[in-house]
Amino acid sequence: MSSALDRLKNLTNKISSYELARKNNLEILKNLYGEIGIDKKVESFEKLFAFKAVNLSGASLNKENLGEVKEGKYLQILAIGYDKNAVIKASNISLGYYGRAQNVDEVLKNKVIEFVLRYRFEKSFMTLEHYHEMLEGFKPENV
Repeated sequence: MSSALDRLKNLTNKISSYELARKNNLEILKNLYGEIGIDKKVESFEKLFAFKAVNLSGASLNKENLGEVKEGKYLQILAIGYDKNAVIKASNISLGYYGRAQNVDEVLKNKVIEFVLRYRFEKSFMTLEHYHEMLEGFKPENV
């Protein structure tokens, strides 16, 4: 019985740790939204999450070389919008343009990278919640 209780405690700790991380992430993300000028392109913080995805050009988001500048490229945050009623369904929208990647101030570059990673972190929670809700209708009646 102790082992089942320990597993439950560990699971509870992990879930509360994720929720705390998510809450902290949202606070920092909201600050970065204003700091790096995304608020000039997207009128409210909540509307950020209407985009299907947010990408970065000009610097790497790979774990192995995170933040490494791509020579000759421009540091830019691109959002992917989606309109199911439009002729062309998906569109790229520039949320932030910062110039040649190699010329961007290191602090600003790191904030831009952090913004994209924190956005993706929150978006993954939203996606998880979405699919969890969708699967509710498929639960067997005796569970």
